[in-house]
Amino acid sequence: MNPVQLLPVAVLLPLGLAALLLAIAHWLPPRLADGASVLASLGLVALCGWLAVQALHGPVVHWFGGWTPRVSGRPDVVLGIGFSADPMSAVVAAFCALLFALSFIFAWGYFDKIHAHFHVLMLLFMAAMIGFCLTRDLFNLFVWFELMSISAFALTAYPLGRSSLEGALNFTVTNALASFLMLAGVGLLYARTGTLDFLTMAKVIARIAPDPVITGGFVLVATALLTKAAIVPFHMWLADAHAVAPTPVSVIFSGIMVGLGLFGVLKLTAQVFAADAQVLAMVHGGLFALGIATALTGGLMAWAQRHLKRLLAFSTISHLGVMLTAVAAVSATGATGLLLYLIGHGLVKGALFMIAGILLARRNSVDELALHGQGRTLWPVGVVMAVAGLLLGGLPAGSMYAASDLIHESAHSVALMFVLIFAASLTGAAVLRAACRIFIGCSGAPGVEVTAPTERGREQADRPLWLMLLPCVLMIAIAVLPVDAVAPFMGRAAALLLQPDGNAATAIASDHVTLGSFFALALTLALLAASLMRERPTRRFARRVGRVERLPFDALQFLHSGLVTDYVAWMAIGVALLAAFLG
Repeated sequence: MNPVQLLPVAVLLPLGLAALLLAIAHWLPPRLADGASVLASLGLVALCGWLAVQALHGPVVHWFGGWTPRVSGRPDVVLGIGFSADPMSAVVAAFCALLFALSFIFAWGYFDKIHAHFHVLMLLFMAAMIGFCLTRDLFNLFVWFELMSISAFALTAYPLGRSSLEGALNFTVTNALASFLMLAGVGLLYARTGTLDFLTMAKVIARIAPDPVITGGFVLVATALLTKAAIVPFHMWLADAHAVAPTPVSVIFSGIMVGLGLFGVLKLTAQVFAADAQVLAMVHGGLFALGIATALTGGLMAWAQRHLKRLLAFSTISHLGVMLTAVAAVSATGATGLLLYLIGHGLVKGALFMIAGILLARRNSVDELALHGQGRTLWPVGVVMAVAGLLLGGLPAGSMYAASDLIHESAHSVALMFVLIFAASLTGAAVLRAACRIFIGCSGAPGVEVTAPTERGREQADRPLWLMLLPCVLMIAIAVLPVDAVAPFMGRAAALLLQPDGNAATAIASDHVTLGSFFALALTLALLAASLMRERPTRRFARRVGRVERLPFDALQFLHSGLVTDYVAWMAIGVALLAAFLG
């Protein structure tokens, strides 16, 4: 088999199946659409994984229509549009397909009454993500970004209730503005470089940088990608979308869609703007600062939630901040940490959203306080949730743990390392607190989470528990596997993204417990114990302390107003911040 010829199949297969299902869905048994979607996703996992192995010897490049660079007759002019599979891009594409396969299994029988329309949207969503990973053309990066957004808008509003439409509106407005910014940035970069091909553009930028038009174009494109990645202050839409989206869609949102935004920033920085000192300075300084702010904001907001989907959404934001610090390093160590963290976090967070879906289906609620003690008969679900919470909080096992060490190493600061640990521990402790209350019936007076917003949801309730739990168990089982077997490949794949012609590889250690991991797990358990042993304040001094404790959380909650106009204002502030870092 020729990998060059098979490369477009990674996108053509889901697009073709989506078109076929749309045409004949009304005549098909419901189970056929479920089965075909699962099989197509698993086939893409195998194809993209095979392409990743083939790309170790050099990028696998396909030029559509045979329009290779030689057609123009000039080395600095590329007329064609290409796909390029380096090992890291192909691995991320394979992971996208894996999450979709598991989501289709969880959604088996979820949408029986509406034929295969859900599957069509999900397949378009998957094709857009894989195309985003594999393209080497800046305008087509925008095209896949836009297809990804449109599919996500429709999937968020799929229940067509009032709350789902409100969440989808916030998502649509903010991400549509991001699309406009990205298109404007693409226009600036094309106007200055005369090309859209990544590698050709990089050569032009190396000759003319620094240039204010180029740096301005990068800021606009980066803003769009950071909005998709829900980085502070572009993050406001994520919790609203998660609170109302169907569970299989939330799995994709938190599991991989937001992470693709960070992957896009790293890929563009490494492959297009590596020779622009001004852009690199902004990435090293500005994006690192935004990563720290995102990790802390997400961690604090997660701790203050009672609605499980909102809690998990803010937990995702916090961990995206951790991943952004790895992107800001623009190093082989940081890239390897990002790749492992992206996979580990995606698996854990996907399992947790499925658990929220199980509770919604079986207990008709995802409110941590309303579900107190109601999960005792669902103890296998509680076990999976507890393991997932420990992994978020620093349990020394699996890919998240190995990635955390690499990310802390790339930060080059002990103080900042502990800030990231504190943020991650808040998210792990929040998940464990909810698990203990729901599945064990632990008490502990509610703290700041008692005033958090909550709402009722609905989920298809007639699906067997084992079918919903199976993909959760598979995700956690993969997440805790030692990375020793794949460590050389992952280190090599990440290094090749930054230096395609190099021979370097990042060493990954996963068989020892570091001081950072010990501190993270201890802090997570300490926060959990403090919340479960909390007593209701009865004395005047204790009540005053409680009011002071709530002040920062109330301020953060006030900023997350749910008003789309406020979210747009924060986007404008974010663009100004990035421009200020350039200045």
